[in-house]
Amino acid sequence: MAQDFSALARVDMSASQIIDTRRGLSVELALSQVVPYRVYMLDAPTRLVLDFKEVDWTGVSEPALLNADRATGLRYGSVETGWSRLVIALSTPLLIDTAGVVVDQNTGTAQLSIDLAPTDPETFAANAGAPVDPTWGTPRFPAPPENPDGRLIVVLDPGHGGLDPGAQRGGVKEADLMLTLAREVEDALRRSGQIVPVLTRNDDSFVSLDARRKLARAVGADVLISLHADALTEGQATGATIYTLSDEASDLASQQLATKLSRDDLLAGVDLTGRDDQVATILMDLARQETEPRTATLAEALVEGLGQQGVKLNSRPLRRAEISVLKSPEIPSVLIEVGFLSNDADLLALQDPATRNRFVGGILRGVLLWSISEAKTDARRLR
Repeated sequence: MAQDFSALARVDMSASQIIDTRRGLSVELALSQVVPYRVYMLDAPTRLVLDFKEVDWTGVSEPALLNADRATGLRYGSVETGWSRLVIALSTPLLIDTAGVVVDQNTGTAQLSIDLAPTDPETFAANAGAPVDPTWGTPRFPAPPENPDGRLIVVLDPGHGGLDPGAQRGGVKEADLMLTLAREVEDALRRSGQIVPVLTRNDDSFVSLDARRKLARAVGADVLISLHADALTEGQATGATIYTLSDEASDLASQQLATKLSRDDLLAGVDLTGRDDQVATILMDLARQETEPRTATLAEALVEGLGQQGVKLNSRPLRRAEISVLKSPEIPSVLIEVGFLSNDADLLALQDPATRNRFVGGILRGVLLWSISEAKTDARRLR
């Protein structure tokens, strides 16, 4: 059997399709080689999820692959290093009738076939949910970094990634821009000699909002800074904005951002069952009472630091929203909208290394200002 050795299976679009059948829906994926996979359903919204280890989605397009009324949209891409995912949004409840792979023993190619049949909403909901398998796609959190001198540990969280590209405009993806900026900030923080930076992702992989929080906790983060560059349909918003956590959004735009980020997790095939129970405890509420003023001071320091570096700020640079990635009760966490891809000036600025350098300097300056404030507060407590 002669073939290139690779851990990746490539999709042959000429023999792949998602189509309606007389009974329900058919999913056919022609792969260059067989790889481990699993398939399951998720509810609210209704969707079919396929996880692989691992498929290269290069050359795959929704218009070419999807030709069905019972399927309304696709998301595909990497989930984390070594894992990839296809999510099919369904217009009606369907359950898996048959699923299997046939391997061509001469070429090594594989044909994955899944047939789905109609069901009622109650039966669908009862059968939906990610399989319980602790060995499948378990997030691999890094160990706490070596930090013998007790430097500040700052987790930098480039938003979106993998099958969730975030906002897009003119071929520019929010996920790519934020990864570039996060790497530049990481370098500046490390070179300061006072901060240990850690990235929630260092490639184009999807990381759920919950996993980003858990990673920050795993590495012993003192601060979490999430980086985003959204797009609004009206295209009027501009300038950097700092978001902190609140049960009530400070304005409509903040509420829309929180809703969009949670929706992105859902559309990427994340099962959020029981998520609210993890944060609605008395201990967490008590922890937040101590963390909230420190978070507010961090947000104010970042606004000051960005302003000192000449970064264009939004007319209302401090805002609040119920954003999942900010819900770590013991870690001061902020989300920075560094600009809006829907604004021409912001889009150009975020692609300009010189302008990004002002963001880098501003974030570094803000973190250092906050660190000084924290040290003074700690000194007063010890008196």
